[in-house]
Amino acid sequence: MSGSETGPVAAPGRSGPRAGAEAEVEQTYTAYVSARLPALRRIAHLLCKDPHRADDVVQATLTKLYVHWRRARAATDMDRYVHTMLMRCFLNEQRLGWARVRLSGAPHETPGLPPAAGGPDVETRTVVHTALSRIPARQRAVLVLRFLCDLPVAEVAGILGCSEGTVKSQSARGLVRLRAQLGVEPPSSVTTVGQRKE
Repeated sequence: MSGSETGPVAAPGRSGPRAGAEAEVEQTYTAYVSARLPALRRIAHLLCKDPHRADDVVQATLTKLYVHWRRARAATDMDRYVHTMLMRCFLNEQRLGWARVRLSGAPHETPGLPPAAGGPDVETRTVVHTALSRIPARQRAVLVLRFLCDLPVAEVAGILGCSEGTVKSQSARGLVRLRAQLGVEPPSSVTTVGQRKE
């Protein structure tokens, strides 16, 4: 039998039910990324020391998300899945030698990053961002997830792949360092990490 007797044969991946399914997968990916991109960029911007590296981390995360989109869609909490990817991309990037290279001349505002509604003024944001950038990467990741994303300790531990105790200690140490960077005294009930005043 020749191909002309059975009708035209469709090229794989270009038409038919498979093409419709692939188009639907791409549409859901695009819709998710479009909705979550500002939040992902804000998290990355706080984690990284400059907006260009933040964009690189977000781009690497979105590339991995696209490759693993079917698995991500099956996750019970897709936002947690993506936050985990973002944190791992950030921490992996921190291990590379070029991560210590600093570029100067950063823009005043990161494009596509809308200012937080009712948030602090530009000067306060800049001071906090600078202080946060001077904290070690792992502690910075914990602080951003705990206090920017408002995630519970157990969820942060799951995202970072560590114990809840590690999240608590990294959070406490990170807050001490952040307060020191900002020149803020710790609350009167706390003297050092883990020790309370009598």
